[in-house]
Amino acid sequence: QVQLVESGGGLVQPGGSLRLSCAASGSILTINTMGWYRQAPGKERDVVALLTDGGSTNYADSVKDRFTISRADANTVILQMNSLKLEDTAVYYCRMWYLGMDYWGKGTLVTVSS
Repeated sequence: QVQLVESGGGLVQPGGSLRLSCAASGSILTINTMGWYRQAPGKERDVVALLTDGGSTNYADSVKDRFTISRADANTVILQMNSLKLEDTAVYYCRMWYLGMDYWGKGTLVTVSS
């Protein structure tokens, strides 16, 4: 059974940085597409960044040039968030596609506030 665990959220001032990590565990035999999503209060969950199994990346327009998604190892994906803005406040979720199914973590809260 695959499980995803996010970490690294917290409180940060505008302009600051945070580094989120997502670790996948279980019987995972291949490198898979993974991504970060976020859900702000009262809003729908939206994609933030994707990292494919081939190494390609895609970002939401709102985070381009500020956030970077990368892979620390085969089953760990990092989201480096710089120049954080108030509107980046949300619960951030990790997602992984594997063998025709997609898995979600429980989320980590990022609060950007002065």
